[in-house]
Amino acid sequence: MKNIFLFLTLLVLSVSAYAQQNQKSQDSTKTEKLDEVLVKAVRVDADSPITHSNVSKEEIAKRNLGQDIPILLNYLPSVVTTSDAGAGVGYTGIRVRGTDATRVNVTINGIPYNDAESQGTFWVNLGDIASSTESMQLQRGVGTSTNGSGAFGASLNLLTDAYSKEAYGEISNSFGSFNTRKHTVKMSTGLLNDHFEISGRLSNIYSDGYVDRAFSDLKSYFLQGVYKDDNRLIKALVFGGSERTYQSWFGLTAEQLEEDRRQNPYTYDNETDNYWQDHYQLHWNERIDNRWSTNLGLNYTKGKGYFEQYESETDEIDLYNGIVLPTDSYINDDGEEIPITDLIRRRWLDNDFYVVNGNVTYKNTGLEIISGLSYSSYLGDHFGEVIWARRFSEDAEIRDRYYQGDATKNDFSVFSKASFNINEQLTGYVDLQGRFVTYKTDGLDNNRNEFITDAEFNFFNPKFGLTYKSSGFSSYYASYARANREPNRDDFQNGVTEHETLNDIELGWRYNTSKVSLNTNLYYMFYQNQLVLTGALDDVGSPLRATSGKSYRLGLEIDANIQFLSNFSMNTNIAVSRNRNQDFKSEINGELVDLGETNIAFSPDVVIGNALNYYPVNNLQLSLLSKFVGEQYMGNIDSEDSKLDSYFVNDFNIVYEIKPSKLFKSIILTGLVNNIFNVKYVSNGYFGTFDFEDPDSPTGVTTGTFAGYYPQATANFLLGATFKF
Repeated sequence: MKNIFLFLTLLVLSVSAYAQQNQKSQDSTKTEKLDEVLVKAVRVDADSPITHSNVSKEEIAKRNLGQDIPILLNYLPSVVTTSDAGAGVGYTGIRVRGTDATRVNVTINGIPYNDAESQGTFWVNLGDIASSTESMQLQRGVGTSTNGSGAFGASLNLLTDAYSKEAYGEISNSFGSFNTRKHTVKMSTGLLNDHFEISGRLSNIYSDGYVDRAFSDLKSYFLQGVYKDDNRLIKALVFGGSERTYQSWFGLTAEQLEEDRRQNPYTYDNETDNYWQDHYQLHWNERIDNRWSTNLGLNYTKGKGYFEQYESETDEIDLYNGIVLPTDSYINDDGEEIPITDLIRRRWLDNDFYVVNGNVTYKNTGLEIISGLSYSSYLGDHFGEVIWARRFSEDAEIRDRYYQGDATKNDFSVFSKASFNINEQLTGYVDLQGRFVTYKTDGLDNNRNEFITDAEFNFFNPKFGLTYKSSGFSSYYASYARANREPNRDDFQNGVTEHETLNDIELGWRYNTSKVSLNTNLYYMFYQNQLVLTGALDDVGSPLRATSGKSYRLGLEIDANIQFLSNFSMNTNIAVSRNRNQDFKSEINGELVDLGETNIAFSPDVVIGNALNYYPVNNLQLSLLSKFVGEQYMGNIDSEDSKLDSYFVNDFNIVYEIKPSKLFKSIILTGLVNNIFNVKYVSNGYFGTFDFEDPDSPTGVTTGTFAGYYPQATANFLLGATFKF
């Protein structure tokens, strides 16, 4: 491993050496905030040949009334979001360029947040993390090398609150439709003796949900201790929380959607998900001199929880994926088959996640090199309990475990990346990463099938780019990046063992003046063995994937900020794309059929976002936010039964700040009306096929389809007030 790391570092140094031949060796006079060093290794600068968007703390605050991070990012380019409960609180999801959340790499202060096994991100476990976020950067495409699982459509990195020089207190409350409410208390001691600061936050978010009984009860906390001097920043953080949500995984059939779009098929009163997650982080940033700086990050995450589910002996077909559920018996701890009828079960996950990150930065005039490594170890314990059954055998006991399995995953990566001036107008970028993954499982899966995996993956992920600055206000960039990614737990359970590979080519033009900021980029992402969503779900609501062979995404993204007048501006973006499987095969009517080129599931060809901002007086902002998402297929076989209609929704946001002369430093009043035109739309769903015997068919089998839909809330509102003192 050390040799690989040394090789990558030397290779980057040799490539960048050319840029230094004709430059004077002198110290850079530019200094950076030590807080920013936390994410320097996984972020890019404004002039980098990586397509990205930055979101500041001030932008987050304008709509931070309790909805989750994906919903707050809804108006960024190529982003599509959804909410199981329909109101943006609880289980929410994000897709970028048509790729789902399992392929969006997420880091918090450079620490991987994606679940190591499922590769998903569950924001429901970090309620109100937006209130403790200093900034976010969303990179589209492969992006720069980052820690954790590889980015296959985007990477999102969060920087939590920076230290505050001044002491402050803050109380925020918001209320709205569907009994949604958020209560947040924040504080900081400010810098004590110019070196020490303690800050913290407590939050509670609750919502009944738009869907009937799809409530969310989220409690969270954030505590930070800081030591700083001129060249050193040490941050110790503890944050996390608990969640309890009523299930709305099932969605609705087309008939149910037409009958009552707010109904929930679940009827058991405790069909709930319950999970606790705590994060412990330590970061040490050291500026050695104006050229050299280092960062060390340590993390331990503890997660534990279960979801409770009622199963009836009459539930013969699981409509998530068309399989028969074995509800007539279960196996106890002694391996005995216990006959049952109706039952209530709990499926548990108890896991531990350890991370060590380290990087070194060298910065001189016209040259910056960052080299680092990351190691993570995940230990997961999966088991299921039967806590009640209508009929037990004499040997059955409450909380008998009907399955149990263990998993371990180790992820080690090394990288070295450099940006360097080739001449006054041309800048180069090189980023090389080696990533080494082992994944092992033992025991039974939740269907009581033996699940034993021993897999190892070794990946090399190179990235190259150039940025050219013209003499005017324009700059141009081009980049190539390659990423490899291992299957997740569900993929292994479904027999997928091959890794997938993505090659990403980006061409961009940036134009910046005092009135106009324009970013335009053309991308071509071509895949080998891409794991595309099939459209179906497993029995815990997670999307199932299948290998698609060759596939590609070709798109154009335009992102513009225009200041028309001193009090009127527009932020707009449009993404037009073509997303295709090139040689997709599917079993239809008992025969394997080569469908050739088909649409990739959940990949709309058009996504548009727009914000009109008006400032009629000082400290008052009015914004009309609009989002259009084109039609999309929920499966890969281009079935009309799998099509989601396009939708166009509009939100209205108002922010007014009052600065009293006494007691409070500031009072901020916020209002948000979502979906002001009361559009009845569906942003997500599932689709699958099943075979049934048909004597009239040449093969004796006919393939049928099923689909489910997740309705989103019609017109609703949120009102909030923040008092700062």
